Formats: sequence, C-alpha cells, structure tokens
Amino acid sequence: MTLETAKTHDHTQNVTAATPDVSGMSCHGGKDELKKAAASAGKSEILAQYAADYPVGPHDQPQSMCPAFGSLRVGLRMRRTATILSGSACCVYGLTFTSHFYGARRTVGYVPFNSETLVTGKLFEDIRDAVFKLADPDLYDTIVITNLCVPTASGVPLQLLPKEINGVRIIGIDVPGFGVPTHAEAKDVLAGAMLKYAANEIRQGPVAAPRTAKSSLPTVTLLGEMFPADPVVIGRLLEPMGLAAGPVVPTREWRELFTAFDCAAVAAIHPFYTASIREFENAGRKVIGSAPVGYDGTADWLAAIGDACGVAADKIATAQNMILPAIKGALAAKPIKGRITVSGYEGSELLVARLLIESGAEVHYVGSACPRTKWSDADREWLEARGVEVKFRASLEQDLAAMEFYKPDLAVGTTPVVQKAKQMAIPALYFTNLISARPLMGPAGAGSLAQVINAAIANKERFDTMKEFFEGVGTGHATGIWEDTPKDRPEFRAKYQGMLAARAKAEESTAI
Repeated sequence: MTLETAKTHDHTQNVTAATPDVSGMSCHGGKDELKKAAASAGKSEILAQYAADYPVGPHDQPQSMCPAFGSLRVGLRMRRTATILSGSACCVYGLTFTSHFYGARRTVGYVPFNSETLVTGKLFEDIRDAVFKLADPDLYDTIVITNLCVPTASGVPLQLLPKEINGVRIIGIDVPGFGVPTHAEAKDVLAGAMLKYAANEIRQGPVAAPRTAKSSLPTVTLLGEMFPADPVVIGRLLEPMGLAAGPVVPTREWRELFTAFDCAAVAAIHPFYTASIREFENAGRKVIGSAPVGYDGTADWLAAIGDACGVAADKIATAQNMILPAIKGALAAKPIKGRITVSGYEGSELLVARLLIESGAEVHYVGSACPRTKWSDADREWLEARGVEVKFRASLEQDLAAMEFYKPDLAVGTTPVVQKAKQMAIPALYFTNLISARPLMGPAGAGSLAQVINAAIANKERFDTMKEFFEGVGTGHATGIWEDTPKDRPEFRAKYQGMLAARAKAEESTAI
C-alpha cells in the first residue's frame, strides 16, 4: 500500500463526528471526564478490556509514574523498532526520560497536536502521514504508535492505520493514565499486542527463523522482565527434565515472538501479563504461575512445569534432587536476620518476600501495586500461610501504615516509602533499583539479597545518630531555609478553617 492509495479512504469525517474537545485536560485531573469522553469517542471496547485485564481496587490507581513509561520501555529495548508517541507535549517530554534513563540511544517520535487538529480529526491524518514517512524496511521491522491520555480520550482511531506499510508492521496501542493502572501492566499492553500480531503471522504461513539456533529440547517461554542471569539459571534448572528455557517476553526483537509461541509451556514469572497470557492460551499453550525462587518455590515450580510438559515423575524428582540441596546450602550460608516490610510496583514483590522469608527474615507485610491474578495465587497462599499480610493494588498510604505498624528493621519499597522510612530513622532500600535488579532464581538468587539487606539493616545506628542530631530542624512550619525561623500561627489556620466550614454550610443550604 502506498501513501496515495491509503489516503483514498478519508476517515476524517468519521473521526470528527465523535471527537470531544479534551485538549485542556490531562491525566492529573478530570479522570472521570476523560473516561466519559473516551467512551463517547468510540473507545468503550478497549477501556472495557483494560478494566477486565487490569482490575482496580480498593482504590482506582496506585501512585506511580505514567503507565506509558512501561510500554515505551518495551519498544525501546527491541531491535529495529521505532516508537511514536501522541500526547500532550509535557507528557511526551517527560516520557523521553525513559530513553535516556535506560540508555536506549533511540529517537522517540512525536506527533504534536492542538485543539483544532484534535477535534477535527486532523491529528489522525498527521499520525498516518508520520507512520508512512517512517516505514523504511531497511531500518525497521515494526513501528509502535502510542496514544497517551488526551488522544485516547478524543478517540484517535489508531486501529484504522494500515497493519503493514512497505513490509513494516504497524502496531497502535492506547495507554492512557485513566485506563491502565501501572507502568508494569502497560508493558503487557504492548507485549500482548505484539503477540497477537505475531500469532496472526504464524497462522498465515512461514515466519522468520530465530537469530540463534533454537534448542532441540522442548522449551519453556518466560513471561516478564527479569534480571539477565535468571533465564540462564532457569535453563539449567530445566535441563535434567529434558527441557530448555525459551525466549523472555517482552522480547528483544520481533522474530523472538515466533519462537515464544513454539514452546511446551509458558512460565508467568510475572503474573500480571494478562493480555499476553490470553494470546498464549488462545494458541493452546499451558501457563504456569510462580517461579523457581527459594527452596519451596523451586521444588513446586519444577513439579508444575514438569507436569505441564508431560515429564515423567522420576525426571522431575531428579531435577529437584540435583538443585534443591544447593539452594538449601546457599540459604543457610547467607542468612538474613531482621523484620522487613516489602512494597513495590514491579510485580515481583511476592517472589522477593518468599526469598527473604526462606533466608530467615521476618516479613509481615507485602504490598504490590499490581493486581491479584490466579497466576500469583501460589505465592500469595504460601505467604499467607506464614502469617504475611499481602496487599494487591496497595496504595502508598497502606504501605506507610504497614511500616508504621510493624516497625521493621528495614523497609523495602518505592521512593516515597523509602523517603518516609528514612525520616523515621528506619533503614530502607528502593525496590526497583536495589532489589529487583538482582538474580532471584535458583541457587544464585538464594544468596543474592543477603549482603545488601544485612548491610542496610546494620545502618540502623547511623540513622538513629542522624535523627538525634537533626531532631526538630526544618520540620513542620519551619521546613525550608530561613534567615529567621518562622513562628507558628495556629490561630490563622483555625480562622480560615472556620470560614471554609461556614461557606460549605451556606452552599449546602442554598442547594437544598
């Protein structure tokens, strides 16, 4: 299809008719209005699917970064993949931080808009023109175009883009902050869309072979981002059962998606990849939850994988006997002593808690911003059987309340949790950079956390010294840097609170 033939079908009139003006809104305000606008603009089906795949509650959304952070990262890590964003300029500016933070060294495309192009449907025409200009098969296998909040709410119909241009695949996704709860689940939005596209290619005929030779053994596809050494460790765990580790989804290049389907089973290491799991199940692949973490986790996971792949019981037992003593030895050699609370938004929080407990730590609370799914049930049940309070879709307030209630020796959590912990003189570690960025699987994972955890717990005395030294400095009304310390004026606050209450009462009586 050429640019000229594509433009013979003018969709502008259809787009314009259903396009509300939401150009003045953002994901930080007016979520309900954005949802209503998106529904009236033809996005009801996709929003309903997101609501089913990524259920919210007890609150509507965890406090974390823009969800498009996750889907953008997936595209930026893939070879021969171009990324275009359509959204408010401030959002796109902030999201390009992702490419710098992860050293992607990629250009992030941007299709700007204003109120006129948004409400007239011209934005869709601009996106289509940009995609055609970028679709160079010598440079790209795939182009990913992402609608952020405002274009999604306006109903910009990326589904009307050609599926392929000059041999380059075109994938359009909506990743609004009012529809996708976390950046972790946004990874699944793009991974699932790519798997669906790849599955259709497989059905149509022969597809590209993998870059490296495929294992002669049946493989297990690994679902969820993990530390680079973990897939290697998992491969060694599977060998005694006559199995091999397959690709990790999200993949690093398109052809790995084909290999991902050519598997004996799928291991949902991260259990919230609901859209991706749906594509694998539609292809007839069995999906197994949990992961080979710690002694119990490894034993149960090997048994579940072996059963799903039809491995004989004696081979499963052989694999368990070969690795479990080494894991037990690693756990005993590097014990962790102390009370720890765990919270995060990566989706691997339950796995980390299991490993900490088997290392000897006392864990009372685990909070995850991700939702509960049936593929996390094994980990949840294991933790709850040991008295651990497990919270899915945990809010910052719940994480902080747990920390204040359990008074841990160490808090592992998100940035605001770590900040609050240090204010309370509690040692703390940022989950994403210091915990999830370590091996967790098999014997390598069994001893990987002890050094950093024990070192952090040992810093308690330093925190107490600092708190005592700085006690009362720059807190409350005196926060900040001043020449003269401000005087607290509680009478002013009481006066204005009374005025506000009187106004609210007057408005209430007027309304009646």
